[in-house]
Amino acid sequence: MSFVSVWEQHDFTAVARTIAAKTDADARGALARARARQILTLDDLAALLSPAAAPWIEEMAQLSHRLTVERFGPTIQLYAPMYLTNVCANICTYCGFSAQNRIPRKALDDREILTEADALAALGLEHVLLVTGESSRYGTAYLRRALRLLRPRFPSLAMEVQPLAEADYAALAGDGLSTVLVYQETYDPAVYPLHHLKGPKADMRHRLDTPDRIGRAGLKKIGLGALYGLSDWRAESWFVGLHLRHLERTFWRTRTSISFPRLRPHEGQGITPTPFGEGELVQAACAFRLFSPEVELALSTRESGRFRNHAFRLGFTSLSAGSKTNPGGYAAEPGSLEQFATDDQRSPAEVAAFLRQQGYEPVWKDWDATYDGAGTERGPRSEGGGQKSEPRGRGPGAGETPDGSVATAAHHDGTAPAAR
Repeated sequence: MSFVSVWEQHDFTAVARTIAAKTDADARGALARARARQILTLDDLAALLSPAAAPWIEEMAQLSHRLTVERFGPTIQLYAPMYLTNVCANICTYCGFSAQNRIPRKALDDREILTEADALAALGLEHVLLVTGESSRYGTAYLRRALRLLRPRFPSLAMEVQPLAEADYAALAGDGLSTVLVYQETYDPAVYPLHHLKGPKADMRHRLDTPDRIGRAGLKKIGLGALYGLSDWRAESWFVGLHLRHLERTFWRTRTSISFPRLRPHEGQGITPTPFGEGELVQAACAFRLFSPEVELALSTRESGRFRNHAFRLGFTSLSAGSKTNPGGYAAEPGSLEQFATDDQRSPAEVAAFLRQQGYEPVWKDWDATYDGAGTERGPRSEGGGQKSEPRGRGPGAGETPDGSVATAAHHDGTAPAAR
């Protein structure tokens, strides 16, 4: 059964009502099952996302931290996006690349792609996320060429691009692609058409089916996420969990990840986001960690450095660092228009130094092209340039604040930055 069929069995508004009706007993029961290392159900996820779970956020955060360190060790993978083009056929209300915005359009050529690669490599980055708008002019052939240029330089290449056919994903995997991120933006069928006005992205069901095509094509990792600020965050998160559980059962050999993008300032007409502050982000992340101890959780530079300095220890396994959201932003054409504004402006080296000070190991590399039978031999590298070590400090206290509190400091003001 495809996920579209699964999604059609659930009403978004009814799910939101169910979550809102959860009780303190429901939240305590879900938390107790998580403490006992039981597999949580989607009903448990609803309880952990509910308002009734608010008094239990600190305990959720402590357990989320322990589960993450037990599974992944005190390590954080660092990555950065490389924007290849801002050409896009879609009209979306929340994106600076939207087709109706009168902005200079740019697509990197081979020389510019290599220039960007040099700049990212100079920052020490070895995990690179390739990002494009949605345009048939820069489809599979363009992406395959980019992968072939970049594969000798980076051991791990991921993409966040337009939805493709299963055969296209398989071809890209053959060229060295390991991960595809595809954010549904919103799982709310009433809200989706209000923000996707024209272009291929207006086909909601085609986008919903994309992770299934990625899984059938044999990619190593599939990334999910909703764009928080478009609809009710609790119901959005529950549907992300529904999608995650479907992928875990259907493509059990494939790794999964979840990101938490929030609306950021962008070119074009602004929209009024639905509430999703830092406290809500903490609750969502902790709920997902308890729901799935194996899923990887990413926190991007959309968030402030202050928030990320506290929140990274609450279940996250990867951080973007030094991100530029415009084509050529690192070196080839730094003046081009960004897709959205980032907040944490620290360099990868600064983020790595902070993590090291907190007792965490910044992981620059955990895969090699030789594992796929390609590229030159290069050993896994952690911060400091040596071979990746075994996870350190697996005790539950690793990374906690001096008083043992991990959640309170992460969202001490409980608010989101303006215009998210």
